[in-house]
Amino acid sequence: MVKNVSHLMNTDSNKDHKSPLARFELMLQSNRVNFFDATEFEEIIQYYIDSGSLRLAYKALEIGEDQHPGNSGLKLLHVELMLLNNQYKEAEEVIDKLGEMEPYNEYVYIHKAVILSKTKRHQEAISFLTKGLEYCESQAEFHSMLAMEYLFLDSYMMAKEHFIKCLNEDPKDTHALYNVIYCFESLENPDGAIEFLNEFLEADPFSEIAWHQLGRQYASKGLLKQALSSYDFAVICDNEFIGAYFEMGKTLQKMKRYNEAILAYETTLSIDEPTAFALLHIGQCHIALGNSKLAIQYFKRTLNEDPLYEKAWIALIDVYCKNKELEKALYYAKKSIQIDNVNVLTWKRYAEINFALGFFEEADLGFTECVNLGNYEVDTWVKWADVLKEMHDYPRALEVLQHGLEFHPESSVINFRLGGIYLLSSQSLEARFYLKNAYISDAKQLNHFYETFPEFRSSSFVKQSLSLKV
Repeated sequence: MVKNVSHLMNTDSNKDHKSPLARFELMLQSNRVNFFDATEFEEIIQYYIDSGSLRLAYKALEIGEDQHPGNSGLKLLHVELMLLNNQYKEAEEVIDKLGEMEPYNEYVYIHKAVILSKTKRHQEAISFLTKGLEYCESQAEFHSMLAMEYLFLDSYMMAKEHFIKCLNEDPKDTHALYNVIYCFESLENPDGAIEFLNEFLEADPFSEIAWHQLGRQYASKGLLKQALSSYDFAVICDNEFIGAYFEMGKTLQKMKRYNEAILAYETTLSIDEPTAFALLHIGQCHIALGNSKLAIQYFKRTLNEDPLYEKAWIALIDVYCKNKELEKALYYAKKSIQIDNVNVLTWKRYAEINFALGFFEEADLGFTECVNLGNYEVDTWVKWADVLKEMHDYPRALEVLQHGLEFHPESSVINFRLGGIYLLSSQSLEARFYLKNAYISDAKQLNHFYETFPEFRSSSFVKQSLSLKV
């Protein structure tokens, strides 16, 4: 196949009437047929395929096959064109005939394997590629294709072995290196990945990608000091390796070395355009350091970079809540909902902030949306019921709690709340039933019950229901 058609894509050479492409296009304009050798046709067709001009590629192929019938290079290009048009059956017929004529042509095996792969016959593709290894000049492409076929079959062990063989052919093949690590991760074998990467680094100690990946493997095992050391080596090899600085920042953050983490994240900002990820994490570090004003600045910068970044909205709302600036927290919760009205975490905060501010109808709306969006946590049902209790809407509070009980039948908190609301509704039999269930499930929650319903702290009925001494 044509390996290099760069001279055809050069603007100046395209104007040169002696270039094959220029002569071909002049021929089309003059409506005459000129002779080109087979190699020139291959270059012309490949150029049109690469540039997406398939109609012209087919035209050149038609003329080329008329002038050079049986030429294997043109037949292989014909197969490529059929594959682009999803004509797998027709492509397979052509490649099979060519295989009978040229059983030692490595490109026959490559194209046949592509057809088999695209028609989901991966095991057959593996068999063909394995046979083709006997006839290829360079085995790297075959090993890469074999590895991908094994990935399709979720056979990560075999895929890994072939990607390693690609690296043996070309240690600079970063695609193969990443895929080897992907296979180790899919096999849940970080120790194997660490062993492999250390061996790889003995041969190539200046591979920043290998150091970076080694750090990630150490981090996955919680070996943060080793991970940090690996990232240090990665940035020594390439002092503009943004990915390594990100991972370094994350590791330092986990180690609670927040000022150093900030420096690592800020390094990424100095190398390239600011990213929402880095800005958010700098803000998180400032929160940990108690610098809430700086944190707010970074969270706002994060949202300027990416207004849809859910974690940034939550972080900004939470810092205002922590500072007891609930009106500002509510403002940003509303703003976040305007941008993304299906974010359950924001709706929950919207509901909780409104409840804290005494805006019960808005809080009711917020918890309704939480449940509609699939948030069925215990505290969602309980807080929603508390809102309805404050609104004196006991029937709905009971309905909410009964619904919550369907998801959490053993929850003492929900049972205690039901007991309290039934008492407020003067339904003593139901109240006694749920109070007993709650106390049996977790007696420690009784104090919380009294905090929620202080009017029942001295109630003899409650104590009798729980078989406590009056």
